[in-house]
Amino acid sequence: MCTVVIQQAENVTVPKWVTDLASFHRWTESEEFPEEGRIDYLAGEIWIDMSEEKIWSHNQVKTEYTIVLGTLAKTDRNGRFFQDGVRVQHPEADLSVAPDGVFVCNDSIQTMRVTFAPAADGEDLRINGSPNMALEVLSDSSVNKDTVRLRELYWAAGVREYWLVDARKGQLRFEILRHTAKGYVAVRPQRGWLKSAVFDKSFRLTQGSDDLGQPTFTLEVR
Repeated sequence: MCTVVIQQAENVTVPKWVTDLASFHRWTESEEFPEEGRIDYLAGEIWIDMSEEKIWSHNQVKTEYTIVLGTLAKTDRNGRFFQDGVRVQHPEADLSVAPDGVFVCNDSIQTMRVTFAPAADGEDLRINGSPNMALEVLSDSSVNKDTVRLRELYWAAGVREYWLVDARKGQLRFEILRHTAKGYVAVRPQRGWLKSAVFDKSFRLTQGSDDLGQPTFTLEVR
């Protein structure tokens, strides 16, 4: 039996036959599964958040990381960056989650550390295994999930780096958590820069404003 955790969700009913990871995935592939919102399976807990995404502190931050890391992956030709919406499953960690972003190195695919689970039509649907990096951008409803539950489960799933970003009003925090034998350890910033072993580059997140006074976010790379 699964525990259902609801964050600002209305009119979402989890079918009674969803009792484990396998049945959860059957639900995600069915017509009953909601097309919007975020629904994750976290080691026997189904986490549901149907709240709308905030434009500046979430959508635009996520967009900046997608542009920069997607371009970097394409330029370096060393892997693939997948934006939000791609589900990651890890049976041993009892996890099925759709991160705000995820990076998989070519080497992880070649060694089958990561495989792709196909849909009924044969096209790849989910990432299976241990991605090299996962990104989560905090929102008011996801703080505990992102900083506690997913920190534990991404570690259990062998994700090498867990990137956490908090750009909510009055805050700007960017962390790279490195996988160790005893848990994640935050990379120490060097003059504001964080070194990523996965990308072999350093990153820095800054905030400004555009000509209309709206927030802008820039992910710098060196």
